[in-house]
Amino acid sequence: MDKEKILVTGAAGFIGLHVCERLLVQGYEVIGLDNLNDYYDVNLKQARLEVLEKYESFSFERLDLCEKAKMDELFANYKFDYVINLAAQAGVRYSITNPDAYIASNIQGFLNILEGCRHNEVKHLIYASSSSVYGGNTEMPFSVHQNVDHPVSLYAATKKSNELMAHTYSHLYNVPTTGLRFFTVYGPYGRPDMALFLFTKNILEGKPINVFNNGKMKRDFTYVGDIVSGIEKLVTKIPAKDESWDKQNPDPGTSWAPYRIYNIGNNKPVELLEYISTLEECLGKEAIKNYMPLQPGDVLETYADVDDLAEAVGFRPETPLKYGIQQFVDWYLDYYNIK
Repeated sequence: MDKEKILVTGAAGFIGLHVCERLLVQGYEVIGLDNLNDYYDVNLKQARLEVLEKYESFSFERLDLCEKAKMDELFANYKFDYVINLAAQAGVRYSITNPDAYIASNIQGFLNILEGCRHNEVKHLIYASSSSVYGGNTEMPFSVHQNVDHPVSLYAATKKSNELMAHTYSHLYNVPTTGLRFFTVYGPYGRPDMALFLFTKNILEGKPINVFNNGKMKRDFTYVGDIVSGIEKLVTKIPAKDESWDKQNPDPGTSWAPYRIYNIGNNKPVELLEYISTLEECLGKEAIKNYMPLQPGDVLETYADVDDLAEAVGFRPETPLKYGIQQFVDWYLDYYNIK
């Protein structure tokens, strides 16, 4: 039998690498797409691709989601069974200074994905949303059944827009869609613009680390291996219409359309100072801390209610913080050849 084909966009990205590798091991044919932009070190993206190119069932397409004609051609040529859209312009702080990049990639690019799924009978579209959509919400833990209409960054607004666009296509064209709100993912091959990478680099180089809000923030740090396990289980969990959906009391997490939203997080928030302390322990070196105020666009706490995902596919995060950070540190030291 022919292997089922999965398009994974953002394949040269952090989460993209790990998702592709898991799907390849599980026997899928994976077509990875990435534009290899220079938002951060392209060499790291190339290194991730080198991991994937060892698999016979992997092929790579260098392409930008915004190139509509080429995206249409890609979908028509491959006839994907499933699509996992992880490509996006990431980063809350970068969206403050470079808003145009977010509209192009996260809105126009996502529209091209939806159109490809619509016209080519894709069985299921899974796409990356973000915990940042919770914005000004302070009720913890964050639940997909809460209203999320008050974003505090343009990045968050684009991710909320993706959820709305997906719902529209699920309703109008019966495209099954599942949105995943990621909660601060970390692990080997992580992004250089994220805290764990920046902290590790500066601590090893004896440089200060910027600790925002004086370290009095909490994040639901989630190990990438747990994220991948959840996505793997969701691929064939095609959302059904919720026949009991009540238009008088609308539930944001489900729909009368084949549409679902899930949190995918660790379900255990950790204070930033504890995170740093664990990293210091793994590195065997103390950080020089530069305490700073809360940054524009940042939120004080994230905390994922993952009950819906647990009920749907048995998702349970299993990776202890210290183990996950040690995995990253071991990778970092090896990748940069630090003795």
